[in-house]
Amino acid sequence: MPIHLSIPSPDISSIQLGNFTIHFYALCILAGIIAAAFLTNHRLTKRGAEPGIVLDIILWAVPFGIVGARIFHVLTHPNDYFYPGADLLRALYIWEGGIAIFGALLGGALGAWIGCRMTGIRFWTFADAVAPGLLLAQAFGRFGNYFNQELFGIPTTLPWGLEIDESNVAWPVGLPAGTLFHPTFLYEVIWNLAGVVVILVLERMFRLQWGKALAVYLIWYGLGRTVWESIRIDPSEVFLGLRVNVWAALVAIVVGLVILLVQSRRHTGLEHSPYVHGREWDGAGAGVQSTHTDTDYVDLGEPEDPAPASADAAATSGIGSKS
Repeated sequence: MPIHLSIPSPDISSIQLGNFTIHFYALCILAGIIAAAFLTNHRLTKRGAEPGIVLDIILWAVPFGIVGARIFHVLTHPNDYFYPGADLLRALYIWEGGIAIFGALLGGALGAWIGCRMTGIRFWTFADAVAPGLLLAQAFGRFGNYFNQELFGIPTTLPWGLEIDESNVAWPVGLPAGTLFHPTFLYEVIWNLAGVVVILVLERMFRLQWGKALAVYLIWYGLGRTVWESIRIDPSEVFLGLRVNVWAALVAIVVGLVILLVQSRRHTGLEHSPYVHGREWDGAGAGVQSTHTDTDYVDLGEPEDPAPASADAAATSGIGSKS
């Protein structure tokens, strides 16, 4: 007899505390942001940045990312918000659901760039440091889709199919009771967590810097998203036979490849400091890299950037790998 390992969906997606409704989806996203922040802080510190400086950057990146995520969703689902008699203010009601990771990446990149300008951290250093954290955060976030019983895939007879309530508004008309669906949330969780490992391993092997770890993130996530997006059955705008997010995933792959090519040609050495010249942290190096030597992270040959102003700064500007 076949073994049935179907995945049951949660019965609830939120809890009520007084007048407040706490959605598990929001908690998953918040947990992802916190996990990514801790990982990114560790990686920046290992490279010689001031501990905790990641907070100064994500204070810009997160709000910009949320706005970008909402804008991208609304623009790619125009029929949900723009129709005769529609309440246009609903386009702002983010608590009703509807954010897009590709919009979050665009908005978050702009916010991170501003944050890096404010702190003196190199943008590419931060981008590399946050790359594995992005995949980690997205893995947490996909559990929110699980609690909401949304964004699942086409019907499947595989034993690990996902159970969806027939009362769900997303249940396809005409399907018989007991139909199972591809658990696309789980596929992406596994793919994203594997991507974290891939970035860390490649970074250790090839000392990925100057945005190259971010490039690996874009390529890895883009490849997976083209597959998971192609088997999802939720409504989406279609252009030239492909869902809009498939096109976005393909663009991410291309951008990642371009970053790899351009940065490999422009920067043949390693980063000399996580800070732009003249913005170095006076306390850099104190308590940093206690388990690594400078040769693990720094090209001891001729640096690409001007040397720090003092010998002490030069001796303490070791760089770590990013993820």
